[in-house]
Amino acid sequence: MHFKLIIALVEEEKTDALLAAARNAGATGATVLNQARGEGAEPQRTFFGLTLEMQRDMLLFLVEEHLSRAILETIAREGEFDDTPGTGIAFQLDVEDAVGVGHQIRRLTAVVEEKL
Repeated sequence: MHFKLIIALVEEEKTDALLAAARNAGATGATVLNQARGEGAEPQRTFFGLTLEMQRDMLLFLVEEHLSRAILETIAREGEFDDTPGTGIAFQLDVEDAVGVGHQIRRLTAVVEEKL
C-alpha cells in the first residue's frame, strides 16, 4: 500500500471542520501543528506598525494514495480555498515509505479494494 502526505495550511477557526470533512472523505487521522505563520501574494496588513495576521494551523494527513485526491478536494471545498483568497492552501506529496501504519493498512485494505 502506498501513501500520500496531504498538508493543509488553514485559518485556525476552520481546523475542526476540515478535520471532520477529511475523516468523512476517508482520512484515518491527522496531526495538527498550531500557530503557523505565512504570507500570500498580498503583503500583510499593518495597523500602527503592528502586523495583523491570523493564526494558522498546519494539518498533516497520511492517507492511502487512492483516497488522496478525494480527500484533498474535500479539504479545499470545505475550506473554501478557491472561493476566498487567504483562507488556506492544501497540497499532497508522495511518501516513499512509512512505518507505524500497520493498523491503518489493515483498516484501509477493504476500503481501497472497493474503490479499485
